[in-house]
Amino acid sequence: MRWGLIPYWSKDDKIAFKTTNARAETVATNNVFKDAFKHRHCLVPADLFYEWQNLNPADEKRKNTQPYAIGRKDGEPMAFAGLWESWIDKRDGKPLETFTIITTDPNALMEPLHDRMPVILPRSDYDRWLAPVDPVRPPVDLLRPHAAEEMKAWKVDKAVGNVWNVGPELCMEWDGPSDSLFA
Repeated sequence: MRWGLIPYWSKDDKIAFKTTNARAETVATNNVFKDAFKHRHCLVPADLFYEWQNLNPADEKRKNTQPYAIGRKDGEPMAFAGLWESWIDKRDGKPLETFTIITTDPNALMEPLHDRMPVILPRSDYDRWLAPVDPVRPPVDLLRPHAAEEMKAWKVDKAVGNVWNVGPELCMEWDGPSDSLFA
């Protein structure tokens, strides 16, 4: 699937640049996401995710940033709450399959890094998230920050910011200047 949800009514695929994430607060009412929220939930598996901390909050262009990897303390994979769309593209007759990740407010671990974080679902909620949505009781209560005490964050090299860079070294702890943020 392609990241960036493209609703069936979209005139082109450029909307995908704006729909890689859906805000938990508006996912049920936003025209782009509300139909998928009613009918097409998915789990997006991940070992970790990256976030860039702005080291100079006065700089709105974020030129001085430090990337962090964020994962589970126990090293186990996690699953983000996601939505998906699939429809036939009238231009070429091929299926167009896209998805988005739902984000929420940050937990205590994420707050120093960013004002949002992916909704990470506990395993005990997977079945409920994937079940057909009850229109009277949609699972909006699942769209909350994950427990900070179950997560860890560590500095990584800025090389993670280039899509051409690949390899396990990108998620290794960076040996840069010390920082007591996540001691």
